[in-house]
Amino acid sequence: MKYKYLYMAAVVYFFSSCGSSDAKSIVPDDGGGSTTEKKQKISYADPTIFLDNGTYYMSGTSQTSNQSSRGFTVLMSDDLKKWTTGVKDTYSFILGPEWGSTYGSTRFWAPQWYKEGNTYYFLYTANEHVAIAHASAMTGIFTQDKVTSIDSSAGNIDPFLFKDKDGKYYLYHVRFGGGNFIWVAEFNMATGTIDSNTLKKCLDLTEPWERMYNYNTSWIMEGPTVVKWDDVYYLFYSANHYKDPDYAVGYATASSPMGPWTKYSGNPIIRRDIVGEKGSGHGDVFEGKDGKYYYIYHVWGDGDNPDARQARIVPLIREKGADGIYKISVDAKNIIIPYQVY
Repeated sequence: MKYKYLYMAAVVYFFSSCGSSDAKSIVPDDGGGSTTEKKQKISYADPTIFLDNGTYYMSGTSQTSNQSSRGFTVLMSDDLKKWTTGVKDTYSFILGPEWGSTYGSTRFWAPQWYKEGNTYYFLYTANEHVAIAHASAMTGIFTQDKVTSIDSSAGNIDPFLFKDKDGKYYLYHVRFGGGNFIWVAEFNMATGTIDSNTLKKCLDLTEPWERMYNYNTSWIMEGPTVVKWDDVYYLFYSANHYKDPDYAVGYATASSPMGPWTKYSGNPIIRRDIVGEKGSGHGDVFEGKDGKYYYIYHVWGDGDNPDARQARIVPLIREKGADGIYKISVDAKNIIIPYQVY
């Protein structure tokens, strides 16, 4: 009986010592960590991962009340499983109005890191417009020389910057109007602006899985990521509202960064019936230290709460067809549930 009481006391102590209602999703000890470490599942929506100099960096749309309206935080990892801020605090900000001159005061969503030479860039959404800031390190602080958004002509969110081998830049993003849809435009890194004359809509809602009607909302396609493998462009995207349990991920291919895009006939490649959790989508593709490709995404939080989203990581499986185009699926048996220690 004494072991039962000791266990109960330990649980009470752990939760009382968290000191925050945000630290709700606890990951059991896997046997390899310190008994004094506090662990919790990572509360990021729209997550992204960037590998730089042997370290993984993760950021996203914060789901915690003490971060969500203040900017973006960062986590670091060596193995994709165990993540830390690298400081004594439970979080570390890298961009926000309290820390430097940057566009936006609220609704900090859907970030992306981009590296050019020795300069790091951070693309993000704030005030329902896309912006870009820069820093000398992955961990910021990211600022702007001129506080501005990239394009103020219309509501736009979810940026993804892609540079082709000819040196041209393209900004994929979501624009409002009759629903939320993915657009692309040529991007000028020197001025931090798009060439509006090149704006082009990438995709329309054409497939049943892209509009499931479990949640009443306008039409939505979002969360673009573009990679180029063997001269073929792959556009990963999410469809449905994130509050729909069938929020899902598919991809399309093209021979040009401007399209036209052909959707994969086997879409979606990530959905609750594939990965086992509701609301699975809106993430990013990255290459791991092992040379394999992964997709980081979010799912509904504990208790089927779509407003407490958490990060997940799944390996991608690529099978090249006779046409030279990869057929992509996911290794759902080896999904990583990343956790933060502090």
